[in-house]
Amino acid sequence: MSGAGMAKDVPWIALAGPTASGKTALALALAERLARQGQPVEIVSVDSALVYRGMDIGTAKPTAEERARVPHHLIDLIEPTQAYSAAQFVADAEAAMAQIRARGALPLLVGGTMLYFKALIDGLDEMPPSVPAIRAAIEAQAAAEGWPALHAELAHVDPVTARRLAPGDAQRISRALEVFRGSGRPISDFHKEKEAKAPAGPFFALEPVARAWLHGRINLRFEQMLDAGLVEEVQRLRARGDLQLEMPSMRCVGYRQVWEALDEGLQGPALRERVKETGSAATRQLAKRQLTWLRSMPWRVSVACDAAEPLEAVLSRVKGLQAAG
Repeated sequence: MSGAGMAKDVPWIALAGPTASGKTALALALAERLARQGQPVEIVSVDSALVYRGMDIGTAKPTAEERARVPHHLIDLIEPTQAYSAAQFVADAEAAMAQIRARGALPLLVGGTMLYFKALIDGLDEMPPSVPAIRAAIEAQAAAEGWPALHAELAHVDPVTARRLAPGDAQRISRALEVFRGSGRPISDFHKEKEAKAPAGPFFALEPVARAWLHGRINLRFEQMLDAGLVEEVQRLRARGDLQLEMPSMRCVGYRQVWEALDEGLQGPALRERVKETGSAATRQLAKRQLTWLRSMPWRVSVACDAAEPLEAVLSRVKGLQAAG
């Protein structure tokens, strides 16, 4: 299989990994190397934070220059006031990939939102449709009583789901209660036990050999975000007047920690130090969860992101696909 023929035989290539593992740089390098071999590549973002417009620094959104080098999709789709689901991602990703393949290009799925990867590969459970009136009533109750109170209510009606959700996980608590109030059944009843499917395309997982390497990169990147104006970005978002901390967009790692520090009245060096500490810690926890997801995928192709040449490791596997074709 020549480079130009890959898109006919390989539906997509996936590049997943925890935050700060080097996905963006590796994806760009891989896309450009394949393009030089005659196979154009377009990147499809698999990231629940990159869909929001106006949230650029804290999401490590690819820059305009990076997006000019390789076409990107599923970035800047919605306003931070809007919700976005795994089901919507699957629909958007499948539509984008169909268009990319129609152009003779190869979709490169890149990101760290493992739920989106799982939904795309394994499919989605059949769920009751959203009922705006029920959701509005839940949000009004949360505004009056707080999300921990609604989490306690969920523990009574659906203890299975409540055990895996944090008391402040507004989006998932709301959806679980909405399903129960609308159907009379816990949302856990609608989740089917599925055997994990092998993906249709090669799935590369960036995993560090040394966890300390990743933690160092996380700490450095968070400092760089602060230097680039993360606090000012959150202040601009707060100034809009239509956003709240409970919204999924503002609960993104980094944004939540800055918002909470501002709520406490911190400013200047004290604000920076608090956010650097809490934001870096939250990012390390996120990376830990992402790695746990990845290690539950037995068919992944693990690539040491802290190795000297992760690009060459990926390319050697891709050459194997070409030879097999």
